[in-house]
Amino acid sequence: MIRMFLVLALIVAGVVGLGFCMGWFHFSLGSATTRMRISPCQWTRTKSKRTRNKAVDKVQDLGQQAKDEVATTIQKAQE
Repeated sequence: MIRMFLVLALIVAGVVGLGFCMGWFHFSLGSATTRMRISPCQWTRTKSKRTRNKAVDKVQDLGQQAKDEVATTIQKAQE
């Protein structure tokens, strides 16, 4: 049971770290009054969509490269 919570905590930490690195969301501090206030997390959808689109393009490019390599291998085998 403890291992499951540890794995879950590591996954959450990984997603949060990746989100900050990719600029998907950020936290901002409130005004400097008697207390420091942290505003809620703001999710930037445009950045996450751009990241997703880049990943989709990359996977499609890799798929095309694999198809080209298979076609080349088939041509060599038929000769």
